Amino acid sequence: MNPDLFGELMHEVVETLKPYRGVVPTRDRLPAAGIGREAVLDEIRELTERERSRWRAGKVSGAVYHGDEGHVDFLNKVYALQSQNNPLHADVWPSTSKFEAEIVAMTAAMLGAPSNGAGAPEVCGVVTSGGTESILLAMKAYRDWGRSEKGLDHPEIVAPTTAHAAFDKAAQYFGMGIRRVPVGPDFRADLEATRAAISPQTVVLVGSAPPFPHGLVDPIEELSELARERALGCHTDACLGGFLLPWAERLGYPVPAFDFRLPGVSSISADTHKYGYAAKGTSVLLYRDKGLRRHQYFSITDWPGGLYFSPTMAGSRPGGLSAACWAAMISMGESGYLEAARRILETAAWIKKEIRAIPDLEVIGDPLFVIAFRSSTLNIYQVLQAMSERGWSLNGLLLPPSVHLCVTLRHTGPGVKETLIEDLRASVDAVRHNPQAPEGVGPVYGLASAVETRGMVREILDWYMDTLYEV
Repeated sequence: MNPDLFGELMHEVVETLKPYRGVVPTRDRLPAAGIGREAVLDEIRELTERERSRWRAGKVSGAVYHGDEGHVDFLNKVYALQSQNNPLHADVWPSTSKFEAEIVAMTAAMLGAPSNGAGAPEVCGVVTSGGTESILLAMKAYRDWGRSEKGLDHPEIVAPTTAHAAFDKAAQYFGMGIRRVPVGPDFRADLEATRAAISPQTVVLVGSAPPFPHGLVDPIEELSELARERALGCHTDACLGGFLLPWAERLGYPVPAFDFRLPGVSSISADTHKYGYAAKGTSVLLYRDKGLRRHQYFSITDWPGGLYFSPTMAGSRPGGLSAACWAAMISMGESGYLEAARRILETAAWIKKEIRAIPDLEVIGDPLFVIAFRSSTLNIYQVLQAMSERGWSLNGLLLPPSVHLCVTLRHTGPGVKETLIEDLRASVDAVRHNPQAPEGVGPVYGLASAVETRGMVREILDWYMDTLYEV
């Protein structure tokens, strides 16, 4: 990469990450004397106000899924009441156990858990810190299940290329193999490619409902039947759609089967802090039975400090987040989730129709609420940059080069969707008439698309992460 271009990109990164420089003090050591609480609050208010204008206006893809001031204030009050709770000490704070048990039960009922009659399996689960932890724990459980039940020495995951990067993270963290298989021309998991990728070490097949990039639900029913045929686990990653697709189905939208109504599905991840409208930092991981869930647990019985055990990766955890999650779910209720889904899906359908009417843009497939679009005639990353200059924060995608918008309640507000389309038309026109326009992060995406330059991109990403911790 051209050193000047690299320097320019990194300057943009720093400007994005450090907009507070010169606005509030920067500190690299504790103040000699504590700063007054009101002054501390003023500083936090200053930063908060600077950051919230874009997402409040609905100019961000995903990220903030509810955002109504009344709802946020309600969750903050719940968290404040439970801010000292730590579920590691269940004897001191049993309320957190109540909240988490009910979160799991309500989510399981929403996602097709069978009634617990005679002989019926008991769907169970845990509350985690987010979708990545849910995926990590599920893969850890399958790894240990494969070792103990199948005698495997190097358990493997089979997942489509569009499945979340957290599956690669799980493979790296837990010493597992992962076989990424291509998607079909419809950008959904390819069943025959999945079948061909299964090896004697395979423990779990993965499908997404929907995957992050293109928003098109994988053929979970076929994947789960293949898993049953081969006596494998089948994990549905519904982190993005788990709290929206059930209500979309109730509203009559075409939703492919993806949950526990499919007998081959053995686990599901679903993020409460997305379309569950909880505060950031919670997700639910469900298992079809307790035997599988036990493979994710950690316990030690010979530690000098006593018996130590934890159901998830963390020891101490913020019980206030679980309380806020529980509060969000029961305050929304079925009617609230249905109404939110109606507004989001109607808005998404309108946006999808309008994007299709813009020359030079093509919507990928027919998604419900994650709308990815590309261009065969324009540099789509230039369009992305032009939208950024108009105040939008959309998601750039790598394969194929494209952009997506994850529609949330913030986009259903007055005038938001109309402004989006107006700005997108203007951005496309600007790129069409000036094909040499700045690309923003386009060069990095271009480098990442070539195998021989991905090492350079990793260096850039490492540098970016280093920068996050620099004052």
